[in-house]
Amino acid sequence: MTEARRVRVAADEDGLRLDRWFKRRFPDLSFGHLQKLLRTGQVRVDGARAKTGQRLEAGQEVRLPPGLEPAGAGETAPRGPRPVAARDAEDLARRVLYRDGDVIALDKPAGLAVQGGSKTTRHLDGMLDALRFGAGERPRLVHRLDKDTSGVLLLARHAAAAADLTRAFREGGVRKLYWAAVAGVLSPREGLIDLPLAKVPGPRGEQVGVERGEGRRAVTAFRTVEAAGRRVSWLALEPRTGRTHQLRVHCAAAGAPILGDGKYGGAAAFMADAGLSPRLHLHARALCLPRPGGRVLEVRAPLPPHMAESWGFFGFTLDAEADLFLDGD
Repeated sequence: MTEARRVRVAADEDGLRLDRWFKRRFPDLSFGHLQKLLRTGQVRVDGARAKTGQRLEAGQEVRLPPGLEPAGAGETAPRGPRPVAARDAEDLARRVLYRDGDVIALDKPAGLAVQGGSKTTRHLDGMLDALRFGAGERPRLVHRLDKDTSGVLLLARHAAAAADLTRAFREGGVRKLYWAAVAGVLSPREGLIDLPLAKVPGPRGEQVGVERGEGRRAVTAFRTVEAAGRRVSWLALEPRTGRTHQLRVHCAAAGAPILGDGKYGGAAAFMADAGLSPRLHLHARALCLPRPGGRVLEVRAPLPPHMAESWGFFGFTLDAEADLFLDGD
């Protein structure tokens, strides 16, 4: 009788939902069958019972029941080159902010999902072959941005780089600076938002909320760069932890929802009377990454058009101080 097997999660699979991991490796396995395997404990992650929506981490081991084999040879289904529309390929190439033999830094546009889902067929993961630049391997995702968040996104150009970058993100070696326009002005004008977060049911389905009892610790450093009266302010944000929707929930919980964030800010997040774009005003402005030999790589992405227009409307001035990473612990 065939024995159960254990398959290690690859570096470029870090952060994948378990159901999507199975969809990649076992495309013929139905969702209902997967749920049954999970309910009966035949599929486990690092020896523990698992759920379809849990996020995997590189290096974890997934237990496969006897008789379940990956499509194609080896542990993963083979991936040939994927056709990418010429317009998409040209746009992505123009959005490369930095490239060397190990990494690519991309200016991800707002509105483009990083990975696919049941209702998302157009996403960056499906276009990565356009960013090979002659390399033998397609680039790999090592972190994510929300669909509606723009800015710096790192890609690894080969498996070893993916493992190194994944470890750097997990161990806090990578610093990320975000810019946001929010409704209101925080008091004090700089400091830390330290509120635990957890997934909770909401009127629009599952979302993230502040949960002091069951939540995981989440910390965000913030600084008010500039304010337009008391109505709107420009925040520099640096997440010290990496929880889902952390910046959006923290800003809303502090009383200053990010403009365009109806999910967490409700009506207060929109200013239609001022003629502002309803799109999310959250931008991954800069990323700081330690490199071999003591070198430090800093990459910055320009504001997307809808945010640049709002900056002009409020008279916000781009200066060197706004680009500084935040002090404090």
